[in-house]
Amino acid sequence: MSEGEPKKINSITKSQWLTVLILCYVNLINYMDRYTVAGIGEASYSTIAPTIISDLFVKDLRAKMLALFYFAIPVGSGLGYIVGSETARMAGSWHWALRVTPVMGLIAVILICFFVKDPERGESEGQSHLAVTSWGEDIRNIIRNRSFMFSTIGFMCVSFVTGALAWWGPDFIYRGVKLQPGNENVQLNDIAFTFGVITMISGLVGVPLGQMLACKIKIKYPKADPLICGFGLLFSAPLLFAASLLPTVNTFWCFFFIFFGELSLNLNWSIVADMLLYVIIPTRRSTAEAFQILVSHAFGDAGSPYFIGALSRLSTVLMNMKRHHSAVKRIVLPTIFGQAIHQVIIPMLKNGVLYYSLQYSLFTTSFVEVIGGIFFLVTAAYIIKDKLTAEREVRGEKTYYLDKISKKKGEMIKLGTENQLTDEKQFTKSFIGQSVSQSVSQSVR
Repeated sequence: MSEGEPKKINSITKSQWLTVLILCYVNLINYMDRYTVAGIGEASYSTIAPTIISDLFVKDLRAKMLALFYFAIPVGSGLGYIVGSETARMAGSWHWALRVTPVMGLIAVILICFFVKDPERGESEGQSHLAVTSWGEDIRNIIRNRSFMFSTIGFMCVSFVTGALAWWGPDFIYRGVKLQPGNENVQLNDIAFTFGVITMISGLVGVPLGQMLACKIKIKYPKADPLICGFGLLFSAPLLFAASLLPTVNTFWCFFFIFFGELSLNLNWSIVADMLLYVIIPTRRSTAEAFQILVSHAFGDAGSPYFIGALSRLSTVLMNMKRHHSAVKRIVLPTIFGQAIHQVIIPMLKNGVLYYSLQYSLFTTSFVEVIGGIFFLVTAAYIIKDKLTAEREVRGEKTYYLDKISKKKGEMIKLGTENQLTDEKQFTKSFIGQSVSQSVSQSVR
């Protein structure tokens, strides 16, 4: 895919959204068909679009453009809750909530066809001469890139959490708020609307904040990108854990912790994309994007809703029903003022059991965030080396990794070129912001 024409591919994927537009208004076979087409279009577009940005812009400007691009994910997700819930409410049918977004796809097709420039690969870096390698060689080189692999696993954890929150968040909060005295008649659409507003605002603030912090801190600390991602996840974990404890206690504080938890989570989006682009050479970026998107979606937001749901069902079966029923009764009985109304008590008890089982399963998202944060922190150990390696390869210099260097001298890595490594005792200075003098055991033939 790296050697293809991204503009044409983008247009094709947007045309698939047009197919979805038609299918949403025609009752064919089943919903699986239209969503399969939509999924193919979205996956293709998400793979190609960042590489076009990387070929148009470079360095800090590229980071800003990526932040603007990834702005759309959390903000669009929040708008989806708002527009979807309101459209379904006004139309009186949930089907109409799904018939809004394809119209936006039509607008995107027109804009891509007439306004998007298709640059040469590596043009922004001043290097458009790079030879295209085979797909197998691309994959082998990508897998060996430790910064890419560790950041991909970290980003998979980000996707896992966002997918779980997007699917189960409104329903979980709704069930908890219903257990509060006086809120028995709360509507799911109202909770979804508020959740969407919070998600959108956290994206509006979090994505550009992450990019701004990276640009500022990276001047002094070259490893800032993975560190911001890692600490963002580690900071988000306790906030979302606290939010999961509060729906039955205080709605305001629940949404308060969700906002700051999602804000910390949203620091990652543009930074992860920027890291991928500067540790992978231009001709392999589309393949790397596809690999990262496949892993992050397959094991992240595609699987997390099912995993949380299955774990919730298991929790319901294994839960000590008596203990939780008594806990729910303490909340329910004051609301009915001692009136033993079977039709009221039983549904609320069931709602309480479902709430607590879902709560236990959502606790896993905080654990996954901690794992993701650790992987991003590990990425920091390799990011400078892999960035410098990619830059040298773009300049046409063959690079060699000599990972097993004498530990007695405190040597970290050796980056040499075919022309430079000719003398056993020749030294080089490689790192950004650091000078590391190292020896080479043999000359390069």
